[in-house]
Amino acid sequence: MTGNALGEFLRAHRSRLRPDDVGLASYGTRRVAGLRREEVAVLVGMNSDYYARLEQGRERSPSPQILEAICGALRMDDQAREHLYRLAGTAPDARRTPRETVSGPLRHLLDGYASVPAFVLNPAKDFMAVNALAEALFSPFETVDNLARMTFLDPAAQRFFARWDSFAEAVVAGLRHASGLDPQYLRLRELVRTLNEDSEAFAALWSSQAVYGKAQDATELEHPDVGPLSLTSQSFDVRGAPGQLLVIYQPEPESPSAQALTLLGTLHATRHHQPSSGR
Repeated sequence: MTGNALGEFLRAHRSRLRPDDVGLASYGTRRVAGLRREEVAVLVGMNSDYYARLEQGRERSPSPQILEAICGALRMDDQAREHLYRLAGTAPDARRTPRETVSGPLRHLLDGYASVPAFVLNPAKDFMAVNALAEALFSPFETVDNLARMTFLDPAAQRFFARWDSFAEAVVAGLRHASGLDPQYLRLRELVRTLNEDSEAFAALWSSQAVYGKAQDATELEHPDVGPLSLTSQSFDVRGAPGQLLVIYQPEPESPSAQALTLLGTLHATRHHQPSSGR
């Protein structure tokens, strides 16, 4: 049917799934690939006639709740979800819980950055994944769990971040930016409450209301194993997982900082591959 992009999109996604993919028993002779319309309706929890009208183009104004249920039933990823909403003439709800797992391909990408520290943060600045050199870089901290907590509550931060005041301000501004995008994000609200209670410095910066999302900045560090490091921080939104941020710390090629990172990686690898002494 021409002029029915929404229906065509739904049919295409329905055809890619089999009953056993979604926990349904298969019955009867299947004349078309994938799920039947009534099976999708069961998964979504709607009247099968209403779903049929959606695919046929006779119903063109589904509610956001129905669209969200269809996304889940048809196993749509974030890009497909956004496209479905656009076809339906509405905008997806921006207040979604960020994905709290890192995909396999993204983890492989991190490991591919062997000569630079690379890591993935969620909007609350929890470390979701780190490569080996990032693990070595943040080794002075007691726990590498949350960049904001480490900055304000770990004593190592004041020595590690050569320009602690500027770095701390950027961290708080980033959290403020994230809270504006998703005011209902529970993890972020809990973190802000904890830091407000436990850090006067954080509380003062948070009350300043500074907001920006950092994309590129100079980062000056002081590592106890290799000395000063001058790095450029590059941040990239992870397209397949809205809310996740890939961060890469890069030195100038052939600079003292590049040499220091190489040494740090060697020291880290040596420490983690030393054979245990047998008794």
